[in-house]
Amino acid sequence: MTAMLRARGLGKRYRRRQALTDCTLDIPAGRVVGLVGPNGAGKSTLLNLAAGMSSPTTGEIEVCGGRPGSGPEQLAKVGFVAQDTPTYANLTVAEHLRLGARLNPGWDADLARRRVEHLGLDPAQRAGRLSGGQRAQLALTIGIAKRPDVLLLDEPVAALDPLARRGFLQDLMETVAEHGVGVVLSSHLITDVERVCDHLVTLVDSRVVLAGEIDDLVATHHRLTGPRRDPATLPADQHVVAASHTDRQTTLLVRTESPILDPSWTVGAVGLEDIVLAYLESPSAATSRPALEVLR
Repeated sequence: MTAMLRARGLGKRYRRRQALTDCTLDIPAGRVVGLVGPNGAGKSTLLNLAAGMSSPTTGEIEVCGGRPGSGPEQLAKVGFVAQDTPTYANLTVAEHLRLGARLNPGWDADLARRRVEHLGLDPAQRAGRLSGGQRAQLALTIGIAKRPDVLLLDEPVAALDPLARRGFLQDLMETVAEHGVGVVLSSHLITDVERVCDHLVTLVDSRVVLAGEIDDLVATHHRLTGPRRDPATLPADQHVVAASHTDRQTTLLVRTESPILDPSWTVGAVGLEDIVLAYLESPSAATSRPALEVLR
């Protein structure tokens, strides 16, 4: 099966700033991917490279089996909604749809019309008079109606209130279920990622530090609590992500696919947010296990 997104040694440099470093990924087709990380980590850079909006400095990237931006056929495979959910303030909703139809050979006019009606958008309303949530939904409608194989969304709900954000994500889930489009969704909000995504990529300081199926990541991370001890004494297959100690007690976040048999440990489950935060705080924890290994 063709990977939805494939990168090998991908890097991007802007003058003196390294925006993405040695990114290696294989994301299977049809996934809904949460792309998380702090500001400046490289999320927008990766999406821009995947959309063909910029070119790599090093390495290579393929989206749906082709080089991003390489021609009309490749461009038709990718829908992209940038961080500011771009719309034209002086154009009406209807004019946006007509523009989408002219620019996209595979445009689905019936889908666009049904979404506008479902959302209650007035076709005669200028985009500049819409609310933030309505503009985001209009941008999503345009991205979906071109009928891409993969939809790239760069923090599309960052400026929305909780109700508008929930509506946007609900519509996104319905679209994925109905049309089978793959999605890469950049977000700061782990709760949103948990709600709609089945795959995770975490970036810190321009590097991938964690990647894989969300269910697998949750299942293979554990919190160990027990008498104080040196984490270096753990079995080799128990990779320590984070450690804290008191005078008498040690608490570890470990990653392992093997059962934890040491009776001195109390083993607890760990939620996705705690896992992500641990890697954000200790990005070097990923260095001994390349992200490529866990993208199955």
